[in-house]
Amino acid sequence: MAVSNDGHFCFMANRSTRLNHNTFSSTLKIIYKHIVYVHLRRRAINNNHFKTHPMQKLISFVHISLDGFIAGPNGEMDWIKVDQEIFDHVGERISKSNAALYGRVTYQMMESYWPTAADQPNASKHDIEHSQWYSKVHKIVLSKTLETSGLHNTTVISDHLADSINAIKQQEGEDILIFGSPSATHSLMQQGLIDGYWLFVNPIVLGQGIPLFANVEDPIKLKLLSTQSFTCGVTELNYIVNNQ
Repeated sequence: MAVSNDGHFCFMANRSTRLNHNTFSSTLKIIYKHIVYVHLRRRAINNNHFKTHPMQKLISFVHISLDGFIAGPNGEMDWIKVDQEIFDHVGERISKSNAALYGRVTYQMMESYWPTAADQPNASKHDIEHSQWYSKVHKIVLSKTLETSGLHNTTVISDHLADSINAIKQQEGEDILIFGSPSATHSLMQQGLIDGYWLFVNPIVLGQGIPLFANVEDPIKLKLLSTQSFTCGVTELNYIVNNQ
């Protein structure tokens, strides 16, 4: 379900006025962006007026190498170690979330697999469980180019990033998890919008690749909430940003 409109827009034009297709498409995109922004702001205002609840936290959830990379130079992720123990551990936490955030590339990759993963004859326990969760969770996508028509249960944010994310945080719910999505993560990080880091440190040094932390101008103070080691050699580090 795409974001619904909060108002009706009426276009009146003189008969002599003609809009070419590109101009009309650009106008519709501008209107959609405005609708998303107003929709999120109104939901936040309504929640603040009638409910009292903690703000949702935006948490970066990534697998990372010991030297801080979340993918190889060409986006390689074949070095990531996962097994049923990790799947079960991660599944317990994400099952409590009702929203997930992706960059466009990661979102399109997810869409190409998870909606039908549970229906495959060789589907694993993880495939079935995550596919069912993915179909229910509200998806937030950061993108300036993603077409919005036909999207189900999805909000696309293309501008007003800080205001839009803060409006979402005001809504009732559990943590919002950012799944991978390095470009989106970097944009959110640079505006101070990420509240925590849920890291799965893999026992490997890549030497080069796509870093988790890029163009960080000021120190980010963190508080360690928990840690856990898995039999495959991966170590979980669960941090919250410490603004004190």
